[in-house]
Amino acid sequence: MSAGPGICGLEASSFEPVYREDAQILILGSMPGVASLAAGQYYAHPRNAFWPIMGALFDAGPELPYPERLARLLDARIALWDVIGRCQRVGSLDSAIATDSIEANDLPGLFAACPGLTHVFFNGSAAEAAFRKHIGPACTRKDLTLVRLPSTSPAHAALGLADKLAVWQAVRIHLTES
Repeated sequence: MSAGPGICGLEASSFEPVYREDAQILILGSMPGVASLAAGQYYAHPRNAFWPIMGALFDAGPELPYPERLARLLDARIALWDVIGRCQRVGSLDSAIATDSIEANDLPGLFAACPGLTHVFFNGSAAEAAFRKHIGPACTRKDLTLVRLPSTSPAHAALGLADKLAVWQAVRIHLTES
């Protein structure tokens, strides 16, 4: 996929994966939103709960500079990426993605580069659905545990931060058990 995120017109391109070969956990989003693409950072929208949750779980909170947050996740053996590498979309909502325009990222390649991965956590139902449609049939890693978590997006307002954090504790629990 394209190395640089694009927000020209309707085209959007995701970021490169953030990982080390010793990763045990992969957190997958669907596609970065407009604020993230503009900032060149995962989960950059100020109301997205991802970094506050990572702060509570791994001391990788939004008060830290972005490179430090990523370093702390890497040290915790957590990788980040998105299922969708490129698509057509107006705005940030997953529901605005033109499904026939989706090009998936090379997740099988990432799985091969990180043989110690045990769990894939989906940041919301759109990430899980895109994975199951575009990657699942070609995934040779049948040993991976796939878990959908509630989206950290501000658009997913059904749960507050405390409730999302309670469910996202699973990332820390499974990392410890691995």
